[in-house]
Order: sequence, then structure tokens, then C-alpha cells
Amino acid sequence: MRIVCLPGDGIGPEVTAAAVRVLEALPLEVELEERSFGGAAIHATGTPLPPETLSACLEADAVLLGAVGLPEFDGAPVRPEQGLIGLRRELDVYANLRPARGGDVDLVIVRELVGGLYYGARGRREDGSAFDTCDYHPNQIERLVRRGFELARTRGGRLTSVDKANVLETSRLWREIATATAPQYPDVRLEHMLVDNAAMQLVLAPARFDVIATENTFGDILSDVAAGVTGGLGLAASASLGDAGPGIFEPVHGSAPDIAGRGIANPAAMLRSVSLLLEHAADRPELARALDAAVDRALETAPTPDLGGSATTAGFTDAVLDALSVDAAARGA
Repeated sequence: MRIVCLPGDGIGPEVTAAAVRVLEALPLEVELEERSFGGAAIHATGTPLPPETLSACLEADAVLLGAVGLPEFDGAPVRPEQGLIGLRRELDVYANLRPARGGDVDLVIVRELVGGLYYGARGRREDGSAFDTCDYHPNQIERLVRRGFELARTRGGRLTSVDKANVLETSRLWREIATATAPQYPDVRLEHMLVDNAAMQLVLAPARFDVIATENTFGDILSDVAAGVTGGLGLAASASLGDAGPGIFEPVHGSAPDIAGRGIANPAAMLRSVSLLLEHAADRPELARALDAAVDRALETAPTPDLGGSATTAGFTDAVLDALSVDAAARGA
């Protein structure tokens, strides 16, 4: 299995190194290739997504991404985040899976990733005003909603389609297509919910949700809310998937340049992203479950400073590898 690693910026290289250690320790044949991306690539080549990086990603089985973003590029005409948006578009990874798990909460947000406001027409007018266009084609909505239905039927059988249909025309189209698709999935119960109510329910009663399907901007915001009620962004993983080609697996957190280079970054979100890679790209769900369990154990035995502990990035990774070894020994592997 060929995996392209894009360490990126800030703590990205540190958590990527932890992921590489774990991947190399697993019973999985992998070929790892590192490429420049984000702010590091701007420094080296002038662009956040160099052509050779994109070519390598297109030829890979999976892309493992650390983090992008540096304060020095804030407001600059060329920014690290542009590379991420471009990579998502080129790989057409339209379905962003954002699990949120903790206590009695176990939900997944399926966020549309290559349409909507972030990809619509935008600009400034001569009178000083600005505009961003939210634009969706029915096919973009249907494939995302269908992904939500298919995921829900493997879980609790409940899908919440989130929109703002009382105001937005794109949301009315979204609701129409979700409703029209539902009869093809009689084993999944569909409900519609306005995004403002969904945000409140995620805070007050997150356990009521199973799978949430929503558009790009709403999903961006709601997934951070869900992460906040289940432990914070430092623990949140993601998988961005298309219908063909490699997926992108990355932690939700940012590049945290204020702690970069100090060896204290929490790699849990990156390792949970590796778990999603094992499940969705490598078709090794048993390894994914083992890694998830090992990360959960390390969070208890070797927490990093952001969680009130003192473990280093390397120390946390050691704890994960130790837990994996104990599980393997218990199974006689």
C-alpha cells in the first residue's frame, strides 16, 4: 500500500512522524513517501501544492496529512490553506467523515467538502462590498447524502440531514434531494434539522445523533462543535473520501505553531486518522479497532500537556505502541 505523507507546517511534521512510527509497526505492507505541502512548500517552491506533490498524491492509495498554516502567511495572496482546498478538489474527496466519540456520544458528521461557499464565485465590488456564492448541483448533494445513508445503515440506522431550508434556496434543494433519496434506504430513519437547532442539540443532547449529513460550511462549524463536546480538536480525526482514487486522512486540529518543535504535541488525532485510513483505505477494520483501543489506553496512561499530563509526543506514541504489543501478545499474534 502506497501512502503519501504531507507533514505540512507547525506540529504537522511531529504528529506525522508519530503516525509513521505506528504504521511501520503494524502488520501491514506499506510504502511511505514524503512530499512538501502547505507553508513549507511555499517556502521551497512558491506554491502550497507543488505539481510533483499533487502527482504523487494522485498515484497513491492514501494521503496522510499533518497540518497546514503559519501566521506569517495570514492575509498573504498565497496561503498554505489554498493547497488543502486545491488538493481536495483535485482528488474529488467530496465526503468528509468527522467522527466524534466520548462518553455516551458516538456520532459521525458527513460534510460535503468540494462545493458550497468555499468553492463558489467570490469577489469585491467597486462600492466596497464583497460576495461569496453558495452553489450546489443536485448531483453533488445526492452523492453526499447517499454516503450518509450508507454509513448510517452500518451504524444506528439514523440519519439527520442538516440545512437552513427556511432561508436558503440551496438548503431547500438539499432537503428535497435527501427526502427523494430516503425511500432507497428503508432501513435508515431520516430526519431534517435546521442548522441552528443542530448546533444547540450538539451541545445539549449530542447522544441523540447517529450520522449527520450536511453541506460544506455547516459541516465545518458543526464538526468543531461536536469535537468540543467530546474532548476537543486535539482528539478529532477525519477522513476525506471520494468514489475513486485516494482519500485524505488528517487530524482536525491546526498547525499550532506556538508549540511546534517542543516535542509536546498530542498525536492522538493523527493516530485516530491513521485508524480511519486502516478502515477506509486499507480495508483492515481489525487493525483500525486495535489502534483506536491503543490510543484510548494511551490517553489514560500517558496524556500530553494539553490534557493535563506530561508525556511528550514520542512518549505518547511509545504508549500506543506498547498497548498494541500487549494486544497482539494477548491474541497470540
